[in-house]
Amino acid sequence: MASVAYQATGRRKTAVANVRLFLGAGKMIVNGRPIREYLTKESLMTLAQKPLELTEMLGKLDVICTARGGGLSGQAGAIRLGIAKALLKMNEEFRKTLKKEGLLTRDPRMVERKKYGQIKARKRFQYSKR
Repeated sequence: MASVAYQATGRRKTAVANVRLFLGAGKMIVNGRPIREYLTKESLMTLAQKPLELTEMLGKLDVICTARGGGLSGQAGAIRLGIAKALLKMNEEFRKTLKKEGLLTRDPRMVERKKYGQIKARKRFQYSKR
């Protein structure tokens, strides 16, 4: 494994991903498994790899990351943000490309809490006139 590593943390919903980038052959490992095995949907995989595609570093860097919390969708978004932040630490010239695509901004959307007297956050109990 290469001696130079670029580390960053990405978050999305309740998921947190710690990402490390190394110069290498393009392996992507999430929680000890290849990314294709971990993120089962193709759309989630392309979402996570987007920063590498935009900066044309897809086959040149090894990505090792640990993701916890949330579901697969949230973890994929967290991995994406973590990769983008780590790429920025690696080369500041990537900022313009990544910023234009909105990859350096944490998505603030969270699940709305359930309110008392209701079934879910906004769904109410059925109204009965009689």
